[in-house]
Amino acid sequence: MARLVASDCFMSATATRAKELESLAGMPTEQSRQPLPVAKNTPPESGALPAKSSPPALTGPQKNAVRAAQSYLSISGFSRDGLIAQLSSPAGNGFDVTDATIAVDSMNIDWKQEAVKSAKQYLQLMGFSCQGLIQQLSSRAGNKYTVEEAQFGAKQAGAC
Repeated sequence: MARLVASDCFMSATATRAKELESLAGMPTEQSRQPLPVAKNTPPESGALPAKSSPPALTGPQKNAVRAAQSYLSISGFSRDGLIAQLSSPAGNGFDVTDATIAVDSMNIDWKQEAVKSAKQYLQLMGFSCQGLIQQLSSRAGNKYTVEEAQFGAKQAGAC
């Protein structure tokens, strides 16, 4: 557990330092950033199926939440709910819960593979029974994976 606590501390310190560096580099604030232009759809060819409507463009805070989420995912495994909680936590990044949710849902994340990553990290720290690891991964006080994701992660990590 100490390794997980240390990783969380490292991620928080890294996020704080990134904000400091952006400030020192004179990067524009969220309010002054303009959204990227959206390409216009061309009409479908005759007989072709209409294209799916593209998702709405992300706001500045949502784009920043995506960047933060990508950073977290590069360090550790996260469930959907756990990642949203980390992004919106005052101890994490402090994003609005709605912005964090939209950001996370806009990403193409394989939550079962994230569960595998988390399960392997737990098994590096200590031994877990199959059921114990599933419980840890799916607990609301733990990683907040769905039971299905937790079962997949525990099995793929070799605990079951």
